[in-house]
Order: sequence, then structure tokens, then C-alpha cells
Amino acid sequence: MALRSFVDFALFLLVAIMAVPGFSAPVNGTAFAGLSGNARSILEQATPGAPHWVVYADAYMWGVTGPPAVSEVRDFNVFALSFLLLEGAWDKAYEWTTLTSSERCAIKSEYAAAGISLIVSAFGSTNVPTTTGADPVATANTMAAWVIEYDLDGIDIDYEDFYAMNSGTAEAWLTSFTTQLRVNLPLGSYIISHAPVAPWFTPTYYPGGGYLKVHADVGNLIDWYNVQFYNQGDTEYTTCSGLLTTSSETWPQTSLFQIANSGVPLEKLVIGKPATAGDAGSGYMTTSTLATCLQDAKNQGWNGGAMVWEYPYAGESWITEVRSLSWPVLYPPVPV
Repeated sequence: MALRSFVDFALFLLVAIMAVPGFSAPVNGTAFAGLSGNARSILEQATPGAPHWVVYADAYMWGVTGPPAVSEVRDFNVFALSFLLLEGAWDKAYEWTTLTSSERCAIKSEYAAAGISLIVSAFGSTNVPTTTGADPVATANTMAAWVIEYDLDGIDIDYEDFYAMNSGTAEAWLTSFTTQLRVNLPLGSYIISHAPVAPWFTPTYYPGGGYLKVHADVGNLIDWYNVQFYNQGDTEYTTCSGLLTTSSETWPQTSLFQIANSGVPLEKLVIGKPATAGDAGSGYMTTSTLATCLQDAKNQGWNGGAMVWEYPYAGESWITEVRSLSWPVLYPPVPV
């Protein structure tokens, strides 16, 4: 089909640029409210491509309601407000609801202009939805409606129901839940990420198949995995070799490339780490060590990105240092 105008041609070029790995684009149309319907329909279908630079925020910050100023997190491309629970929005997610519609719109526009998607994170360690009997379809409908009502770019599923995973009931619940989320939050228009702990990808331990089963069933509906390579033991995932190529016998086949060898695409595997030793029980790496690991992984063909728990302990300096050897932050010189 021929391009009908210069505007269409410009949009064609823009979409082509956004397809380049590493380019991040806003998901919803907030920042493009002045564009034509044709322009919006093209841009709204562009979910962010790898690498994903994800930061969570749950802690109260004096004087800050909702997300911080863009300048504090400008070199991340996903900011996750935590948490949306079965009981409703809490902490940073709740703060988002206390802003006026115009305030939320202004913040969304600023974040979108910077290439940062604003999402909400669900469950966390507080909720065990399968064990407590939450209906996956009804829960998905409720949470998707919240995302739409409060004009966010998507949702991260931080499911930590360990009893359900150990008993083999988590996988079916997650499959139904994710499937119904996608009914309401279409692929390409909204982000759906998951944040499993790394051991859940081990091939043989979990009776229901663990996250490899979830990926086999609904991985096509999940944009990426913010894999938690922490809180799994004092020596787990604390070296580049243990993180990238050879996990311990405690959690076999759960390093980055071993998970990929089990069938999960490398571009969907985001390396998750705590910002400081105090942000997790174990698994902490210095920014310099993590930067080296990312460089090693990139040299072996990986481009997933990194996730961190949490802002404000991880901000602009953290992400700049972590990306320095793989995807360095580059800015044009400031005019004199």
C-alpha cells in the first residue's frame, strides 16, 4: 500500500526506528494526544523493546506523591509503582490514585516523552492469591480495569505464592490469570511482565512444571520476565558465572543462559538485583560487578536488560553505572 502523505511517511520511519533493539517508546497515547487518529493508532501499538531497564518503587518518599521527577530515573525505561493487591492499591500504587486526573496526565506525558513506561506491580510478597483462593479470571478483570482507569502502560506480576508453586497449583492459576489479563490489556498496547524468582525456572523440581510450564502455556502473552536473582541463598547468583552460565546444585539450570537453554528467549530475560545489600536477604552485587556481568552477557548475545528493587536506593547513578560497560548512557554535549 502506498504511503499517502509526508506525515504517513514520517510515521513509517518512526515505527521503523522503534523496532531497533534498545529503543523504548511510550505505550499509551497520553503524550500523543494532539496527533491524528492514524498517528496514535500506530504509536500506541509500540511496546518497549529490549533491553528493559526496570525500577520498582514501593517506599514512601517525603514530598513525593507517586513517581519521582523524570530526571531522577531518566535512564530507566520502565517504572513500576508497587503494589496493586487483592485488597486494592497500596503504597506507591495508592499514591497514584490520590493524584488528580490532570496531575496523572501531566506526569504520564513527561514520562512518555522521556521514553519511560509507567506500570503497576501486583501482589508482591504480601499476597498469596492461589493459596487464599482468589479467582484468577475475576482478579485479572479487576486489576486490568484498574490499569485502564488510572491510565498506566501495563502491569507487572510479582507473584510470590511459594506454597502454591511447591504444591503444583500455581501454574494453572498464573495461566488463567495471564490469559484473562491479555483479554483486557491487548498485546502491543499494554505491557504485561512477570517477576518470578530464578529457581522457579529449574526444569525438574516443581511438580506443576514451574515457570517453564507457565512460559510454555502463556509465554507468548508475556512481554518479558523480571527475574529475581536474589533472596535465594547467601552464595546464589553472586558471581558472573553463577548468574550467567552455571547456577549451583541447589537451584540447577537457573542461571541466565541455562534458563534460555530451557526455551525462554534471551530478550525476555531481565536480570533482577537489589539496589543495596539491605534491599534483599541475599544476592546483592555491586554496580561495578553487575556492570561486568551485563557486559559478559551482551557479548554472548543477550539483550534483556536489568531490573532493580528499589527506588530511591537505585536511581540515576545506579543505572548509569550498571549500564556503563554494555549499553552506556550517552548524552550530547551541553552547549557552552
